[in-house]
Amino acid sequence: MTNRLNPGERLDDLQLNGLEIIQDSARFCFGIDAVMLSDFAKVKEDETVLDLGTGTGILPILLSAKTNGRHFTGLEIQEESADMARRSVEHNGLQGRIDIVQGDIKEAAEIFKPAFFDVIVTNPPYMLNHHGLKNPGDAKAIARHEILCTMDDILRESKKMLADGRGRFYMIHKPFRLAEILSKMSEYKIEPKRIQFVHPYIDKEPTMVLIEGLRGGKPRVTIEPPLIMYERKE
Repeated sequence: MTNRLNPGERLDDLQLNGLEIIQDSARFCFGIDAVMLSDFAKVKEDETVLDLGTGTGILPILLSAKTNGRHFTGLEIQEESADMARRSVEHNGLQGRIDIVQGDIKEAAEIFKPAFFDVIVTNPPYMLNHHGLKNPGDAKAIARHEILCTMDDILRESKKMLADGRGRFYMIHKPFRLAEILSKMSEYKIEPKRIQFVHPYIDKEPTMVLIEGLRGGKPRVTIEPPLIMYERKE
């Protein structure tokens, strides 16, 4: 294990099996959405998992503790984030189960060719573009806006890397883009199978949506009971 931190970085306790993660507050730090996606995704024993846009590696690290998956890979385009992810993997002694690869989502199928994955997870940028951004190259802007990859990029590459008829796709996104997401998933032969809305309170509109798709699946979707994040105090 290592506590090697660069200036500005911190070591955060994940409150799970003693795991910790290296983050930098000047860059994008993981939120509750990553935790919810790690709970929503179903990874079976001995399956292989790819996280598209892994950031500092939060999803592979959480999934390695919550599931019996055989191996987890995180793909991240930003060098600094990928480096933090690798050091977090090393710090937690997970080198045998997690690999971090620096690369572009738009080229994912070529990077991992000819591998197939049982599961792909992604917590992608939610916003459509970078209009009005003062610095589109900023790490936080890249994490929040579709600057370096789009929904089409993610689904196109996922289609190529998921095993037909059994490969599963899991994503968390914003409800305002749900119609577009479902349409594009069907277009790329990743059939929506399970949807769960996330509400801050029971009487408030959902702020996030969790989606499961099946590569080459037949049309039939299940809407799960809503996930309510907070209870109002009397």
